[in-house]
Amino acid sequence: MKTLDTRAAGFAAAFDALLNEARETTAKVDAAVSAIIADVRARGDAALLELTARHDGWTPAAAGALRVTEAEMDAAVAAIPAELMAALDLAARRIEAFHRAQLPRDLGLPPEDGVALGMRWTPLDAVGLYVPGGKAAYPSSVLMNALPARVAGVARIAMVVPTPRGETNALVLAAARRAGVAEVWRVGGAQAVAALAFGTASIAPVDRIVGPGNAYVAEAKRQVFGHVGIDSIAGPSEVVVIADAANDPAHVAMDLLAQAEHDEAAQSILITTNAAFAKAVAQAVERALETLPRRAIAGESWRRHGATILVRDWAEAAELTNRLAPEHLQLMVRDPRALFARIRHAGAAFLGRHCPEALGDYVAGPNHVLPTGRTSRFASGLSVFDFLKRTTWVEADAAGLAAIGPAAVRLAEAEGLQAHGMSVALRLP
Repeated sequence: MKTLDTRAAGFAAAFDALLNEARETTAKVDAAVSAIIADVRARGDAALLELTARHDGWTPAAAGALRVTEAEMDAAVAAIPAELMAALDLAARRIEAFHRAQLPRDLGLPPEDGVALGMRWTPLDAVGLYVPGGKAAYPSSVLMNALPARVAGVARIAMVVPTPRGETNALVLAAARRAGVAEVWRVGGAQAVAALAFGTASIAPVDRIVGPGNAYVAEAKRQVFGHVGIDSIAGPSEVVVIADAANDPAHVAMDLLAQAEHDEAAQSILITTNAAFAKAVAQAVERALETLPRRAIAGESWRRHGATILVRDWAEAAELTNRLAPEHLQLMVRDPRALFARIRHAGAAFLGRHCPEALGDYVAGPNHVLPTGRTSRFASGLSVFDFLKRTTWVEADAAGLAAIGPAAVRLAEAEGLQAHGMSVALRLP
């Protein structure tokens, strides 16, 4: 764990090193992914069956066996304890309500000089949702990706999930049912992304692919982008916690470890004005690590990428945070809204001592699919807008064409595009 102090002579260099630290731990898989995509494009379902047998350890009898049936979905819902289903439903209702509030309205400007202008929003026709199914299952990701698409009005949501040894996760299927996903396929990896992008005899292609995955999934999304849309290429998780000494060090320590336990490449950073408090938090982290089931992962993340930064004041903390542009930001200070007003770059912010980031992972309502690797400088989290597209429209009558058409002709001729100019000029008096 690194300790930085803005008062130290070497702080600028140390902070730059922290900003530029490489946290990606995956090997280069572009060639392997390219071969998988080509195979699925060439052989379709046959390639999916062969790759599923090879990578997931079970052999589907036919392509139809890859589809999860309605009866299996029913059984999954029935297998979930009532309290857990209630928690899932609470999360779904809050996520759906927040994203429904985002829905934009069509735009229409009144005619000026005989020309009316507007913009219309329409949903995508089909979306593919990738859900991890290897080391862990994430029903929360099903809700966060599927519900905004459903709220946007997407007609078809196709979900793919790897099933090691052919086993499905009941809670993932229950989340799919709660989110209104009726089409679920037992296929994962780069082959699932290829099937969603280009289609097979069984799986119809989609227009956009969303959802997290391993290095093969991320690379496959990168390679199919352009043919279909994607949400993002997500990197390791990260959090910046700005906290004053009035906080319980144990609370802050667990907030830092909540990100560190994702994987060894995750990054947790504490920014504070109090050196004694920073030391107390670091000690609390070490104590908490002894109790965590994922202590090996969390400990490696904290030791390799964790940091505490001592600052002179909260203005300096805000400046450094804007340079870090973190995926998650917790503001555990006396006046979090005042500090938040100074923050320009963060994927999602959590304000106050009683608002841990983990609340946002599950039940708060805003999306937990967020920009990583400092990309919150220019990117935003998943939202309804990712499942909508804009179409602008122009309507002109003869008077409108006469009013603005001559200017279009002059500009077209200046650019040397004669047909452009003539298509307008021929209609002018």
